[in-house]
Amino acid sequence: VFAVNGFLRVATGLDIGLSTKCVAIPKEMGMCHKIGYSEMRLPNLMGHTSMAEVILKSTTWQHLVHTDCHPHLRTFLCSLFAPICLDTFIHPCRSMCVAVRDSCAPVLLCHGHPWPASLDCERFPGDEDMCLAPLAKDYKYVQKVLPKPTCQTCPAVEEFFTHKRVLEVFCDSNFAVKVKLSKKRTAFEHQEYNIECQVEFTTQGSLLPYETQSMIQQWLLINEKCIERMTPTHRPMVYLLVGNIEEGIILVKQVYRWQRKDSQLTLATQKWRYHKCL
Repeated sequence: VFAVNGFLRVATGLDIGLSTKCVAIPKEMGMCHKIGYSEMRLPNLMGHTSMAEVILKSTTWQHLVHTDCHPHLRTFLCSLFAPICLDTFIHPCRSMCVAVRDSCAPVLLCHGHPWPASLDCERFPGDEDMCLAPLAKDYKYVQKVLPKPTCQTCPAVEEFFTHKRVLEVFCDSNFAVKVKLSKKRTAFEHQEYNIECQVEFTTQGSLLPYETQSMIQQWLLINEKCIERMTPTHRPMVYLLVGNIEEGIILVKQVYRWQRKDSQLTLATQKWRYHKCL
């Protein structure tokens, strides 16, 4: 759940230097560790006055951070939830907010949440001299190189099939990735998952197996309803995800349940090495 109810106060609404204090960024705020500083101002730029409130509200965003919907999402969120301890507050620039919002709002919407009013980009300074600005060139480079996971309807999980049918599906696809999923219990009752990927084979040319693994993990985190369906219990489950990369977008077309006794998927992946598509 990504709902953020904190009210965003502008820095001038806080008595900077008198009513704020420097405190260590708590261990519970994992997304704001290793960002170049270890102390934050409290109250923060979201108007949170206690560390308990900061932790509670910020942890609702950790899942979105894991989706990698934008390379500056962590910087943007941490500048608000855990602002660096300087003489004055450093806001994110409006341009950074817009860049992050445009990439990450569709992911939030996929989870049933609109971009929150508390992060309205119009609230941030347009002048980029005294705020955190995005590095546009770096982002375009990342976007250009790797296909992008997208929100989509979750394919039905197939449990009954023949290896010949699976081979036909392989012939019409770019990738097939074996995925092991399990739920994690967290202290704040937010749902988190362990996702292990193994690329069984790939016909997508220049992409490397580890890139495919990363993209499939992102696809699963974005399409959380799909991952919920595939993890009904805390017991690990194994699936084969098969799909295409079309116009820079990753689309998962088929989901096969990989059961221990099932020999059809094993047979299909073995035969694939020598299979000639019609």
